[in-house]
Amino acid sequence: MSDRRRGSGPVAALATSAAVVLVVGLTGCTSAEESRTTTLTVHAAASLSGTFTELGELFEAEHDDVDVVFSFAGSSDLAAQLEQGAPADVFASADTTTMDRVVDAGLVDHGPVAFAANTLRIAVPPGNPAGVTGLADLTRDGVQSVVCAPQVPCGLAARELLRSADLDLRPVSEEQSVSDVLAKVAVGEADAGLVYVTDVLAGEDRVDGVTVPQAADVVTTYPVATLTESDQPDLAKAFLDLVVGPRGRQVLDDAGFARP
Repeated sequence: MSDRRRGSGPVAALATSAAVVLVVGLTGCTSAEESRTTTLTVHAAASLSGTFTELGELFEAEHDDVDVVFSFAGSSDLAAQLEQGAPADVFASADTTTMDRVVDAGLVDHGPVAFAANTLRIAVPPGNPAGVTGLADLTRDGVQSVVCAPQVPCGLAARELLRSADLDLRPVSEEQSVSDVLAKVAVGEADAGLVYVTDVLAGEDRVDGVTVPQAADVVTTYPVATLTESDQPDLAKAFLDLVVGPRGRQVLDDAGFARP
């Protein structure tokens, strides 16, 4: 009886070689596919996270092999990152002052273009347990309020709003982004927080909103620009055009952003 085991010999060797070639070939194809993917990096204010994520999906649907990657944070933090050399193709700020920093640093290629506006609203936990009915209630004894830090656009707007109402607010904390303010209110770590109208609308399942009539006099304008260090200037310009165009406008309208 032969003791040759099944799967040994020249035929098996050929089969094994073929399998190796196939695996290598498939790996090569995968690497080639990955290498054809182009990344477009967008730095955007935290209050734009919902709308820009939707716009990113629209952009990817129309641009084969393009992956839009977002960095959402407070505008001042994003500007500092860009000033320190962080790679990005597009920057959208929640105010013109922060965008001016990036322009003055020589980092803007095209723009800035104003594309949206926003105003402040008070966010409270569901049911409004502290009974906040207006801006003055934020300074009431026992009411724990939270706002954005003064260097953040929503913090600058809050400071201007409170100054115009002649109110001295002592918040329990100052956050680095409007999304952080909203989160503290949503989990009950604060009785109220000053955020944007759009943040209350986006978080309506987690917070309630209290309208601030005086906020109509403190409007925040959002600009967007492409950046000089972009590796994809044509795609960056195409994304900017989407933001400021009719489809971008519709997405922004649906989210509650005003027109600039």
